[in-house]
Amino acid sequence: MARTKAALPPSAPPDARSPFAFESAMTELESVVTRLEQGDLPLDAALKTFERGIELSRLCQSALMDAEQTVEKLTLVPDGLSATEPFAAAGSDDDDSE
Repeated sequence: MARTKAALPPSAPPDARSPFAFESAMTELESVVTRLEQGDLPLDAALKTFERGIELSRLCQSALMDAEQTVEKLTLVPDGLSATEPFAAAGSDDDDSE
């Protein structure tokens, strides 16, 4: 019997370090959020959908943390410290250049 590959089955999440897996997980997570926001799912289906959303959220968070660690490793300076600086969002009150 041939097995078909389903998009991110809950029982076998893909490797979070794969860019394709991250993009697929984000797309599916957006779909999950949309279905839950519609509010027309029966309770049991809503709970299962919410659970899937949590799994996808954790997968994405893990992939982002891995990417951040990779960036940190790539930006180490000779003294072993990271040369990266915290990102300041536009319009942040932390700007001391006034």
